[in-house]
Amino acid sequence: MRKLVMTALTAAMVVSSTPAGASAADTLSWGKCPEGVPGAGLECATLDVPLDYRNPDGQTIEIAISRLASTNPEKRRGVLLTNTGGPGGDGLAFPAVLRGMGLPQSVLDSYDVIGIDPRGVGRSTPVTCELKPEQKTSNIPEYALNAADVAARAKIVADIAKQCGSSKTAPMLPYITTANTARDMDRIREALGESKVSYFGRSYGTYLGSVYTTLFPHRSDRFMLDSATGPGGWDAAFSRMFGRGVEDRFPDFAKFVAARPEYGLGRTPAQVKEKYFDLAARLDATPRPDGFNGKLFRHITFAELYYDARMPWLAQVWRALDTGEPFPDPPTTDPFDLDNYLSSQLHVICNDSDWPESIRTYQRNVAIDRVRHPMFGAAGANITPCAFWPSEPVEPPMKITDRGPSNVLILQNLRDPATPLAGARKLREAFGDRARMVTADQGGHLAYLFLDNRCATDLTTKFLVTGQRPRHDVACGAEPA
Repeated sequence: MRKLVMTALTAAMVVSSTPAGASAADTLSWGKCPEGVPGAGLECATLDVPLDYRNPDGQTIEIAISRLASTNPEKRRGVLLTNTGGPGGDGLAFPAVLRGMGLPQSVLDSYDVIGIDPRGVGRSTPVTCELKPEQKTSNIPEYALNAADVAARAKIVADIAKQCGSSKTAPMLPYITTANTARDMDRIREALGESKVSYFGRSYGTYLGSVYTTLFPHRSDRFMLDSATGPGGWDAAFSRMFGRGVEDRFPDFAKFVAARPEYGLGRTPAQVKEKYFDLAARLDATPRPDGFNGKLFRHITFAELYYDARMPWLAQVWRALDTGEPFPDPPTTDPFDLDNYLSSQLHVICNDSDWPESIRTYQRNVAIDRVRHPMFGAAGANITPCAFWPSEPVEPPMKITDRGPSNVLILQNLRDPATPLAGARKLREAFGDRARMVTADQGGHLAYLFLDNRCATDLTTKFLVTGQRPRHDVACGAEPA
């Protein structure tokens, strides 16, 4: 059994002790959003919730929320809770981001769009693993070349798990879970004075939405899930699906590169795929002088397959690796707190399910997936800090079922490297008649407002505005270029 290492809970972490009988609405006061949260018309508030819902009169933590209110009272239906994914993604600015991405006015009229920093994240009471600079990389496991790589990685991730269990926020550690975040969402619903809530979650947010509508089916109005993890969230089985996701998605990149001979990486998709294995093998045998090796090559390729817009930069990286040219400048990204993002992500995924603890199990899975999915399978199957997590799950994993109203729409790209189609199909099966699924013949991660497939976009908007779902699952074809 794992043991939780705890330190004293600092006063700054305990925001308040709201009496059990007090209405949540009594503590909700809208005002200006914190500095660094952009968005005209956006207002923010905080809400105190129990750290441990099994002890509702005990310690509380703070949840930060935002609101982009409907300006059309005649068309307003209620509230649309949102989640950006991750887990670990902050969400206060997300309503304004959605508006900037082109969220239709009909949706903006229908709802007050609500952003949330989930428990442990951002401007809610945050958690930390006090990660060192060299640990602030990714929670996607690195590619393991052999069993020795798995054993070496085990020592590294065991230290990370130990840090999470001995950090200043360690007393919060067992309670940062998807189920508790869903319970926080229901407290937000109550604070907003709503009998039901609608929801838009993407990526990991599809699992959060699935858990909420499982725990609170009759408080769920319209639930739209974009790019689904599957019914188990980010568990060990989901992690192993990254290998399949890369192979689903890679043909799009291979086609892109083959059509551009200036990259010199192959004139056919088959030649581009051969180049992938050639570069990986060369970098495994002889890393570049700057330390760039085959593991990092595979990881960067996986990450940059998420979005079509990153394909030109990825192709330039490949060309630099192939020819010895200098690396191209990376695309600019918005700075954010990597420690909090990665730490809170670990808290959720390691707490939500009971991960294998035997190093040999991961060595066996890596050997299997290196053959089954040779491009990236030996990464997704590799060991993570969850194998050494310092607490056991406080409750059994959530089981998504078909019990509840038929009010779920799943939207899924056919070729998604991060949340593969196979997982979405499993979630669709778990929901049964509660759900309908719309697939779009396109590649990359995320669909609604990200890629302009009018069939998929219009069906999704119609569902959010009217509640009407397709009578059957719908396969939207590829949009003309």
